[in-house]
Amino acid sequence: MDLLLQNKIIVVSGGAKGIGEGIAVLLAKEKAIPVIIGRNEDDNIKTIKAIQSAGGTAHQVAAELTDPAACEKSIKTIIEKFGRIDGLVNNAGVNDGVGLEHGNYESFMASLHKNLVHYYLLAHFALPELIKSKGAIVNITSKTAETGQGNTSAYAAANGGRNALTREWAVELLKYGIRVNAIVVAECWTPLYEKWINSLPNPKEKLDAIVANIPLEHRMTTSEEIAATTAFLLSSRSSHTTGQLIHVDGGYVHLDRALANA
Repeated sequence: MDLLLQNKIIVVSGGAKGIGEGIAVLLAKEKAIPVIIGRNEDDNIKTIKAIQSAGGTAHQVAAELTDPAACEKSIKTIIEKFGRIDGLVNNAGVNDGVGLEHGNYESFMASLHKNLVHYYLLAHFALPELIKSKGAIVNITSKTAETGQGNTSAYAAANGGRNALTREWAVELLKYGIRVNAIVVAECWTPLYEKWINSLPNPKEKLDAIVANIPLEHRMTTSEEIAATTAFLLSSRSSHTTGQLIHVDGGYVHLDRALANA
């Protein structure tokens, strides 16, 4: 299916690694032009070179998204270069383990800036162009808002905020024909996930236990699977879908755990 994304300018925060990289790569394969916003210019450029070597087109803006002024500047830079924005993927963030028992005000607020505030700011600054293009927004969120995880109050709160903003923006932007949806990620294999697993005392045993509880095919979700749903939601092929929290997780959140052992 042609997703009709050719030459669409799609902003992807955190698009140099993990899920964001998967999204940027797939968008380029669909002939869109992903514009990566990320703090590390070398990482951004590395992903862009990989996209270009595969025949795609991509660009980047280096920005520290915890800085509101940098959020605004990054969007302005993209508009100055391309003259428009056709879609926004809010993806950047990290499960930083700021819990209730061992966290504090400063770490909690810092985590919200890492994981939630820039979602609002990038959408806010991109909105005039999205109104012109009748673009779409996709927010990448996490199961932690629904299931909890333990010792991650700030990240869970940020993802609850991401989910709420998805529904709120879908309502607020109806009048402009802008669709807003979220993809809820559970257990997705990325370099960051691998780093976390390997930090544990028994990484193989822990990974095996997690995979055993994923009902569909007993395997991790891939970043390519998240990317495919993201591209569809950005495209006009999903023209009557808005305000949805779509779980791309092999049934991890909603299916009966007893099924995992069937």
